[in-house]
Amino acid sequence: MQKGVVMYAERLILETDVSGNLKKVPTLPPNKQLEAIFLVISDSTSMAAVLRTPHPDIAGKVIIKGDIMSSALSSDWNLPQ
Repeated sequence: MQKGVVMYAERLILETDVSGNLKKVPTLPPNKQLEAIFLVISDSTSMAAVLRTPHPDIAGKVIIKGDIMSSALSSDWNLPQ
């Protein structure tokens, strides 16, 4: 390490698709050198809740025209009692 160089850590969690390609490329600081150490998160923790978002082509365009809560049994919704 060079004298006078300040380093700080920033934690990023990256996801890959079935081919091993990044799903989303993170925005990084401009004009900087970065050192990366990749730690693979075990499969047991990868089952954590994933924030799902609609495809940009349909986001905000869906109109609900009825009662969707009665479309399935309340036990299927996995709601706390």
